[in-house]
Amino acid sequence: MFDQILLLVDDEADILRLLQTTLNKEGFNRVYTASTAEAAWREFQLRKPDLVVLDVMLPDGEGYEVCRKIRAVSPIPIFFLSARTEELDKILGFAIGGDDYVTKPFSPRELAYRIKARFRSAELTGSNSAPSKTFCAGGFEFDEPHMEIRMNGTPLDLTPKELGLLAFLVKNPGRLFSKETLYTQVWGEDSVGIDNTIMVHIRRLREKIEVNPSAPVRLVTVKGLGYKLMVDDR
Repeated sequence: MFDQILLLVDDEADILRLLQTTLNKEGFNRVYTASTAEAAWREFQLRKPDLVVLDVMLPDGEGYEVCRKIRAVSPIPIFFLSARTEELDKILGFAIGGDDYVTKPFSPRELAYRIKARFRSAELTGSNSAPSKTFCAGGFEFDEPHMEIRMNGTPLDLTPKELGLLAFLVKNPGRLFSKETLYTQVWGEDSVGIDNTIMVHIRRLREKIEVNPSAPVRLVTVKGLGYKLMVDDR
């Protein structure tokens, strides 16, 4: 028997029942479920789970946003469960704070053993928290396990996409990226017709990180080519 508390989040009732039954058979008796993003966050706060299995597409939002909220307060393992199978979708799942990414259709028993392996690894290392990994550039610190970015030591209040953009740039300081590349890396989708989307998010991000957003010195524009994060600490 396992003492860990698990939270399963998926909008398909059949998947929840099947996975809960499988996990019960494998020795996990403290398994709770939710079928919406709102319910997932409520159950997380109530149950304080040791691991979350989280569907990406939910009726009232994306699992990515739930993951970000969890990461703001906890380093527990998060396993994404998704019908999205493209490599970029998986990369985004890991970038936003996921520890594993399982694609549908999947084997419930295999997932159960992945969960067991995760807890076994945590026992061997003496910790169930994510390893410390922080990227520093241009006066920013990106705490990847907790999905938090600090500017000169102060946490920034960012939306998921703003966080994704700035995190990508902090991990690649001084490098120039086109709008298309930034969109592909952060949104994980085809970049056709995205000029306005990137410009809007860059402008909002500058309002939070620049002394004068109209004359940026941290996140600068290279006319006709794209954007880059300046590497000099300010």
